[in-house]
Amino acid sequence: MSAEVTVLENGIRIVSEFMDSVETASLGVWVDVGARDEDLRSNGISHLLEHMAFKGTTNRTARCIAEQIEAVGGHLNAYTSREQTAYYAKVMRNDINLAVDILSDILLNSTFDSEELLREKSVVLQEIAQVQDTPDDQIFDFFQEVAYPNQALGRNILGSVKQVSGYERNNLLDYMEKNYTPGRMVISAAGAVNHDLLVSSIKSKFGHLKGCLPHSRIKANYVGGKKIVSRDLEQIHFTVGFDSLSIDDNDFYALQIFSTLLGGGMSSRLFQEVREQRGLAYSVFTFTSAYIDGGSFGVYVGTSKDKINELLTVLVAELSSCSENITSKEVNRSRAQLKSNLLMSLESTSSRCERLARQTLIFGQPISIKNMIEQLDGVSIDDIRRIADRIIFSSFPSTALLGPVNIQETSTLIQSSFESH
Repeated sequence: MSAEVTVLENGIRIVSEFMDSVETASLGVWVDVGARDEDLRSNGISHLLEHMAFKGTTNRTARCIAEQIEAVGGHLNAYTSREQTAYYAKVMRNDINLAVDILSDILLNSTFDSEELLREKSVVLQEIAQVQDTPDDQIFDFFQEVAYPNQALGRNILGSVKQVSGYERNNLLDYMEKNYTPGRMVISAAGAVNHDLLVSSIKSKFGHLKGCLPHSRIKANYVGGKKIVSRDLEQIHFTVGFDSLSIDDNDFYALQIFSTLLGGGMSSRLFQEVREQRGLAYSVFTFTSAYIDGGSFGVYVGTSKDKINELLTVLVAELSSCSENITSKEVNRSRAQLKSNLLMSLESTSSRCERLARQTLIFGQPISIKNMIEQLDGVSIDDIRRIADRIIFSSFPSTALLGPVNIQETSTLIQSSFESH
């Protein structure tokens, strides 16, 4: 069944998809604001605000929120990305109204109690410390920093210790009032849900909201560069990447197939060459980040100190020749992987719910799976070759390395390997 969409008078968009084979529903509120909407003084506030939503309202204590949702076997969670913040729940079909009530309560009536804020800032500081103790997470923050320097898109989603420690209640209230406006909200649901009843429930809770400030973002400005951090670790964590495509680019689906072909699975070129044939790494894969106005494409690999020289040589060779000798067999295999992932996601109410929300925020309406598969089927070998050349050779590389290395020697090695090609 296709998705149904309703727009309330105040601009809130409601999108849902009924699934007749399930007894549960996933639903949530997606807000078109994230870490890239913060200035230098407010870095990390989107993430802290998301944490504080569960810490008590005028109607419920933090414990009451947890107990009420779990008393019906439901789950409640949230996340912050660079462009969106989401608050969502999964419940049985008869508990949808309760989920709407709780979600509206935490978004509209949170008290941001000073003692709760102090405790939650401590939790976020521990989360920051955890990332710093997890090099295969931290390396992606380093990559983002060199790809988008001196701009919000390049800063850490969690914020810095100094910034997070300094936030007060009024900072959260001001940020929420400015950014959590009806025109930036999509409320999405998938599963055992009746669209008309959902609209009625949401309208009773969110229909009174007003305000629709224009949403302007500073355009993404990919630059590229290099960051090397020496640390006493067992492995070297390395990323190299390039300027890439926005999510609405006509070549977006070709990029996904190319990324899968190059480093998206056990049969991919990089996995076979770097791990299976040469034993240079345990983990090697490609990654893409697509924003509304740009994006990045990259490769991550974790290797030992004695193998870094050979590894860089292999990576340069693979990236330099990745548009060559592409076969229909590997294109079709990569296409099949992506199509099966899409079709498998249909079995999950959570995946459907999130897909509906994100597509409605970005494109103004959900995109059918049929349309997405047709887009994948329409990608040719020539498209893959063209997109490979477009990505790899059109921008200065972004390289980030974390591990037991000599910074000067490694900098020279990276420069001679990537920046001269």
